[in-house]
Amino acid sequence: MKKIVILGGGESGVGAALLAKAKGFEVFLSDKGTLSDKYKETLSQNQISFEEGEHTEAKILDADEVIKSPGIPDKVELIKKLHSLRIPVISEIEFASRYTKAKIVAITGSNGKTTTTLMTYHILKNAGLNVGLAGNVGESFAKQVIEDNFDYFVLELSSFQLDNCFKFKADVAIILNITPDHLDRYDYVFQNYIESKFRILQNMTSADDFIYYQESEALAGELLKRTDLTVRRLPVSIAPQPPEGELKTDSKTPPLGVGGLLQNDILHTQYQQNSFDFPVSALPVKGSHNAINAMCAILVCQSLGLKNEQITNGLKSFQSVEHRLEPCGEIKGVKYINDSKATNVDSVFYALGSYDEPIILIMGGVDKGNDYRQIEQLVEQKVKALICMGKDNSKLVDFFGKKVPMIFTVDSMQKAVQLSADLGTEGDVVLLSPACASFDLFKNYEDRGRQFKEVVAGLK
Repeated sequence: MKKIVILGGGESGVGAALLAKAKGFEVFLSDKGTLSDKYKETLSQNQISFEEGEHTEAKILDADEVIKSPGIPDKVELIKKLHSLRIPVISEIEFASRYTKAKIVAITGSNGKTTTTLMTYHILKNAGLNVGLAGNVGESFAKQVIEDNFDYFVLELSSFQLDNCFKFKADVAIILNITPDHLDRYDYVFQNYIESKFRILQNMTSADDFIYYQESEALAGELLKRTDLTVRRLPVSIAPQPPEGELKTDSKTPPLGVGGLLQNDILHTQYQQNSFDFPVSALPVKGSHNAINAMCAILVCQSLGLKNEQITNGLKSFQSVEHRLEPCGEIKGVKYINDSKATNVDSVFYALGSYDEPIILIMGGVDKGNDYRQIEQLVEQKVKALICMGKDNSKLVDFFGKKVPMIFTVDSMQKAVQLSADLGTEGDVVLLSPACASFDLFKNYEDRGRQFKEVVAGLK
């Protein structure tokens, strides 16, 4: 009997264990941390052996195949040993994809993945398609393919998940953008991260659709190098268009006819002979980045054969994502916006571009090697006060200290929100958009966002 070892006992790991058990493999799950009671109970009920608090190498190195949590870097010693023994190490996404007959829509990018994934899923589900949601959102992909009842899956995929995908194949793929992020996992080499994102296209053919934002510099540059890609390209653009209204193209990119553009505040997409128009003002989510996200979602829906009326209805009924430019109250004429999911500089760039009002900006946390020059001009133009929230705010203070009228440092959410309330006047926006990871003061970005909302609610 084939031995499957799962490293990591979170949602994806436990889902992979359940699928492996259902397919008749001998399964062992190992987590160096502590498993939640919920997952321990699930494993026990399904007679799956597991350990926590350690990795027993003798058991792990005896595996025929290892399914690794995306949180475990390839550079740790245990993974190196597995590679040296030529034991395959794969992701839950790779494993689950072997057991589904569903069409797969796969979405990645440095920013906007969750919004685009949820928007695509919502429109498809709202139109009556039998569709599942997985990857970084929803239940484990592996757990859902045990029964394999869905005709379609929409998957949000990180670079970490893609790194251990080899035969996984998408029918429709989206790369929203590529900007420096998680470089500590890629030896601080941006090209390594770019190549990780492009793994989403491996195994795709000329019958499959690839949707991408063509003004993403790194993405466009990589596409110019990849002359061997046969996948059908659907570029999306929000840049000013020439009078004839065609997308800018290179010799490898088809003209408009497959793609999307923003023109005169109208989202215009065209898939083969089918065109679709939608006013930006009617989108339930604001900002230029959401125009990009929406066009990508629309093109997926056109690719899968939805009618214009179905797409329109889905777009209008979509609700914004928690912790992504989430309005959470207006007090004394000051709007409070929770953008805790903005864990890199590129996300903050889009957030700042979404508001014309004076901004009180709350930033800070665990810096991931951020380059703040990208937002320097926007901060100077729009931010009336910068509140740096973290255990070490020195980098933010050094960079922005002379670029904003007021700058403060705090070490808690309570202090940050109270200070912003004291500084705010009618017509201002208080924007939590940290550009950093949350682990110095919070459990994760969700915890940070919920604390922000709780403190804001207490101001009333």
